[in-house]
Amino acid sequence: MSDTPFGFGLPPEEPDNGDEGKKKGNQGGQGGPNPLGFGAGLPGGAGGPGGADNPFAAMFGSMNPNDLGAAFQQLGQMLSYEGGPVNWDMAKDIARQTVAQGTSDGVKDASVGIAEKSAVEEAMRLADHWLDDVTSLPSGAATAVAWSRAEWVEATLPVWKELVDPVAERVGAAMGGVLPEEMQAMAGPLLGMMRSMGGAMFGQQIGQAVGTLAGEVVGSTDIGLPLGPAGKAALLPLNIESFGKDLSVSSDEVRLYLALREAAHARLFAHVPWLRSHLFGAVEGYARGIKVDTSKLEDVVGQLDPSNPEQLQEALQGGMFQPQDTPEQKAALARLETALALVEGWVDAVVHEAAKPRLTSADAMRETMRRRRASGGPAEQTFATLIGLELRPRRLRDASRLWASLTDARGVDGRDGLWEHPDMLPTASDLDDPDGFVHREQLDFSEIDKMLGEAAQKREQDGEDEK
Repeated sequence: MSDTPFGFGLPPEEPDNGDEGKKKGNQGGQGGPNPLGFGAGLPGGAGGPGGADNPFAAMFGSMNPNDLGAAFQQLGQMLSYEGGPVNWDMAKDIARQTVAQGTSDGVKDASVGIAEKSAVEEAMRLADHWLDDVTSLPSGAATAVAWSRAEWVEATLPVWKELVDPVAERVGAAMGGVLPEEMQAMAGPLLGMMRSMGGAMFGQQIGQAVGTLAGEVVGSTDIGLPLGPAGKAALLPLNIESFGKDLSVSSDEVRLYLALREAAHARLFAHVPWLRSHLFGAVEGYARGIKVDTSKLEDVVGQLDPSNPEQLQEALQGGMFQPQDTPEQKAALARLETALALVEGWVDAVVHEAAKPRLTSADAMRETMRRRRASGGPAEQTFATLIGLELRPRRLRDASRLWASLTDARGVDGRDGLWEHPDMLPTASDLDDPDGFVHREQLDFSEIDKMLGEAAQKREQDGEDEK
């Protein structure tokens, strides 16, 4: 996947043979996905029947009537879109299509059977029971569900929207700000078309990424964020089977270990009320810090042909909106990385404590999950593609060691009590010096709140006495 926001990367290099390169560059699978739905059969320009002399033949010449109708329908959907910065209807359709066609593992989606649902429910029930012994946070899942890949797409899209829209909105705002105000009215139709096309392009990229991720995730919390509905712990049986295929571990143990991770995440997000807004606020802070090279954008906009939608696609894929790093972005990214490391480290520590005495494969499963995160796995790559944030899961091991040390030094209650307030949590520098943090005196915010409450009551009483 691309490491630039929304998957917009650099354009492909021109081959030595220009005519042959144009043919290859427009074949399916080359130069990125085509949001207009034009596949490998399209001549795509100079190489096809009619070539540059006949633009309609170049665009549609080799399509059969069904493909042609679908292409016009999708083009109409792109140009008629008048919603927010991302065409989420298109994103959902493409994600569902990706899942239905079979993702990177070549396995097509399937409905979850009764036996699989029962196995997931039992694994989650047992996982919650085991976690009761290793954390003071109570169960966070009222229900346990087994999802197909398509169900995962449907259930998580609202949260993807919440994550991606602030960034897409900020990037999209640059489209309307590149022209002087007196030229805005004259360029209105072009800018409107660009916004519609931009929303569709974003939707296409996001749909492709979410659909691909649906074939790889094992639950609703794989990226350390709560993607599913509150109160639901979810596992994907088809993906769990694929995940455990080469591990030489029984399917029951794989399912139970992953259930422990899902249930631990559920407890944290259910009983630390500020955590979700803290994480999503860091993403919004990153979005507010986005700066776009408007001089480059002005050059591109000035050369766009409104009658040629493929030209806009090429501009988008060429990094037209690639943001520049800013101090605001870096600060927000640092907050997000540290918070995610603390979440993942806590989950890793408590799950290992619960699994170690009960599962013979606990060490192997733990190392597999750590490597999956540290190698820039599918979750991290997709997250970077969608909102341009590069996460550094290498801090996971540091955070896990810190939480384990806190358990030894302060016990389960002392460790979990740090989640009461964000200012009580370790910082990035504390991950570098876990022993220093473990033995440092911590502020007791419950006592501070009590003192503030008593002071407020005293002021109210003094006011009544004066009356």
